[in-house]
Order: sequence, then C-alpha cells, then structure tokens
Amino acid sequence: MTTKPAPMSLVRAAAIQFDPQVGLENRAINLANTLRLINEAADGGANLIVLPELSNTGYSFRTREEAYAHAEVVPEGKSTTAWIDLARERNLYVVAGIAEVDGVLLFDTAVLIGPAGFIGKYRKTHLWDREKLIFTPGDSLPVFETKIGRIGLLVCWDIWFPEVPRILVGQGADILCSVNNWAVTPPPLFDNAGHCMAAYLTMSASHVNNVPIIAADRVGVERGGKFLGCSLITGTNGWPVGEIADAEKETIVFADLDVVASRSAQIWNSNNDLARDRRTDLYAPLLGYSGGDLLPR
Repeated sequence: MTTKPAPMSLVRAAAIQFDPQVGLENRAINLANTLRLINEAADGGANLIVLPELSNTGYSFRTREEAYAHAEVVPEGKSTTAWIDLARERNLYVVAGIAEVDGVLLFDTAVLIGPAGFIGKYRKTHLWDREKLIFTPGDSLPVFETKIGRIGLLVCWDIWFPEVPRILVGQGADILCSVNNWAVTPPPLFDNAGHCMAAYLTMSASHVNNVPIIAADRVGVERGGKFLGCSLITGTNGWPVGEIADAEKETIVFADLDVVASRSAQIWNSNNDLARDRRTDLYAPLLGYSGGDLLPR
C-alpha cells in the first residue's frame, strides 16, 4: 500500500466572499469589513486569506475622477497599511484587490502581504468592459517567493485567458490566488447546480496545470450590476476542496492545502507528466516563453 507523503507546507486557506460597495461614503465600512472578515477567517484557522477584487472600494466607478478619489498608493495607502498591520499581528498571508494610483495612472491591483509585511503586487493585465476606460493594464505576471511557497496572483477576467495560469505555473508558482468581481457572462449565468462559468474555468485552469487556486469573488448588486459569488478553492486535481460558495451570501470558504504539493502533482504516471509532455517546440513563443528555461517544479 502506498503511503501518502506528509505535507511539506500545510496551510489553511480561506476565500472571503462579501459585498463591498462603491462610494466615498462606503470606504470606511468596506475596509472595516475586510478587517472583520480577515479576523473571522483567522479565527477559523486560516493563514492564507484571499479577498475579492477592489475589496476596499467596490467596483462600479462612474468616472475616472471617481476612481481617482477611491484609489490609494500601494503599499503606503490606508488599506494596505491596515492589512499589513493585521497580517503581522495574526501571522497571516493576505491577498486583496485594491484600486491603486501611481502618479497619474490607475491600476486594478492585487496585493500580497505576509507576516513580515508587504511582499508584492500584481496589476491586472486583462481589463473587462469599462475598466478599459479607467485603468491602465499591467504588463507583467510576477510570481512571489514566500516561506510557504511560490505564489502567483490573477484578477477576475484573467481566468478566461488560459495563458495566465499556464505562464504563472511555468514560472514555478505553487499556488494561485485569484481576486474577482465576476459579473455578467453569456447566459445562462448559472447551471442547474447554481454554479457560474467562472467557477468551472477556475477548476479547469487548476486541473490542467495541477495547481491549487484560491478564488474569492464578491456578491451583491451595485449600481444595477449583479455579482455572481461562487467563490471556491481547488486542489491540485482541479476539484473544489469543500464547497463552492452560494451566489448570494457573504461567506468564507476554507480548505486545507499543501502548497508545494503541486511540484510533484504534474506527474500522473510513468509515461505522462504535464511539464514533460508540453510541445514547447511548437507553441512556446505563442505563450511568451522566449527561449529561457522554465523553473523546475
């Protein structure tokens, strides 16, 4: 009988699903809710916690002027500073979506924070709908080394582009953290099980790359737009670990993960593993691999 190896980097992950609302009058309560929910997740044992896209501001900016008024400098702004302080206090890794201002540029950004402070940020590269009128797209897909493993970040619409998780995994990411405001897609919005297409895209990306994904979405209605919930956490096999969240309710999804298990999960049998079977001689340039070696898993 084969003995399952002991986990090398065990974390309890949490995807936080809630309803931040746009408007300067809501900024304080949005931030307070993120801190309340991070604490709630930590009380549940989580030490890797993911919040939705634009979690401190809400999503539906009417104008660029309004977006500038909501945006903060990263990492010196009030929201990131508050998350850093809480992560230090409770020994946490936190990923959160934020509207970032850098000079005259606005970015839809995900920040990564650890027990020792700010680790890094990812600026959303694939902008959805009116985001293109407000934000500047990012131009890199970074992977961050941490004590628990290598973490890649993505934001919402990115999951529709299979190149994003594939390139992050190709750069050695052990786990992906996805901050989301999943909204309207071609109908139907939900299947008979009550799950949205983005949940299945997350499972598919996780499965074909053998990488866990923590996907935190928001819920609620904001300025006429509905958000779809369905937050989930997948294992290296792509299947959800535990539940897929309800489409309407504020909730926290938990899962126990061995972060670095993905380093061997690509080996399926004696004849097949994903990294070895890729025909990079045919399609590497199309995926942004320009000749350098990929990081070993």
